[in-house]
Amino acid sequence: MANQFTAGLAGYHHLDLGPYVTLYKDLHSNPDLSLQEKYASERASSHLQQLNRSALSDAASHFSIHERIGGHGLAGVLHNGAGPTVLLRADMDALPVEEKTGLAYASTKRQVDVADGIEKPVMHACGHDVHVTCLLAAAEHLAQTLSTWSGTLIVLFQPNEERAGGAKAMVDDGLYNKIPIPDVVLGQHVMPQRAGIVTVRSGTMMAAADNFEITLFGRGGHASMPHQTIDPIVLASNVVLRLQGIISREVDPIEPGVLTVGSLQAGQTENIIADRAILKVNVRSQSEGTREKILKSMKRIVRAECEASGCTKEPLIKNTSRFPITVNDTEVTRKLKESFGAFFKEDFLPDQPAVNVSEDVSVLASSIGKPCCFWLFGGVEEKKWDQAEKEGKLMEDIPSNHSPYFAPVIEPTLEVGIKALCVGALTFLGTKTS
Repeated sequence: MANQFTAGLAGYHHLDLGPYVTLYKDLHSNPDLSLQEKYASERASSHLQQLNRSALSDAASHFSIHERIGGHGLAGVLHNGAGPTVLLRADMDALPVEEKTGLAYASTKRQVDVADGIEKPVMHACGHDVHVTCLLAAAEHLAQTLSTWSGTLIVLFQPNEERAGGAKAMVDDGLYNKIPIPDVVLGQHVMPQRAGIVTVRSGTMMAAADNFEITLFGRGGHASMPHQTIDPIVLASNVVLRLQGIISREVDPIEPGVLTVGSLQAGQTENIIADRAILKVNVRSQSEGTREKILKSMKRIVRAECEASGCTKEPLIKNTSRFPITVNDTEVTRKLKESFGAFFKEDFLPDQPAVNVSEDVSVLASSIGKPCCFWLFGGVEEKKWDQAEKEGKLMEDIPSNHSPYFAPVIEPTLEVGIKALCVGALTFLGTKTS
């Protein structure tokens, strides 16, 4: 296997990264919210068409491009003889975050969110612009080296990952009636780790995530007459505090779990007691048993606090989205560990702990009963990481995904992400024989 990807990457130095740096900056400056990823999708489609006219101009096959799958989803399929079919996936959507990185190519964009009709700032605060750039560059390299591998390559650009709906939407829209069934689904994510590092684990890689909108119904009135009301802000405050006890007092301490109230909305002015409060809650878990425990306790507490406050209307608990647990297939991961270890050497870390962030990439595989593996790679400038680690200030000095300061260093982040996708694909594609 090592010989195959070594041969497949032998000409990697011929890949000009300059245009991809430009592409990355352009994508970063032009983000789109979930369900509105028109710009990134069109850039990806245009790039694959350009590869057909350039790198593949003399080849027997070209990328067949399938657009508007499950929204702005896109898939390119490149047949290169008999052999396995490998799907590489990148997500495209950005977040409602106002960028504060100070970068010359920082986003200043605002966009009306189709989910609620509210105009919001938009930023690629999770690195999906890195993912798209890396996948397009990997597509070019693999297109330039058709003589080293055989099989079918699928490059898939997915919308709406942040709200857990994109992979399912593509599948439900007939994705696998349009493209071949892959033998394996692979993907990656840039993280706040030291740039140059690639890491993976077998089994549970990422947590499940359940998102809820909880409406608490009180009784509104004048701020001077609280005795005639049921104050939903006091009620919501009690709910928020009680929910924090689920993880600390009800879940087994050895079981990972997180419950976050990310939003509390109630009232419009200071002299009116509102008639309702809305909580937005995010729950993370790494086992189905823990997930069920947290959700059951959350619903019990919400209803009990409403009863304690004398509410006359039951709370509305709406599940707005759900990410499955991301489980890396054992055999696929074993093969990837061999390849990554041989190629990246000391920059490959084979024992990545499971993380509580969530992904929907596994739906692309589980929906057709195929294996999946998802790995991580670092995006923090090496000196910055080393200094923060030395001072014990990683949490304070290294912005995480979804932060307005999240800004992966361009190099070596892009190059490592491109190579990881190529190595991953070549691990499972067939070898061309002369």
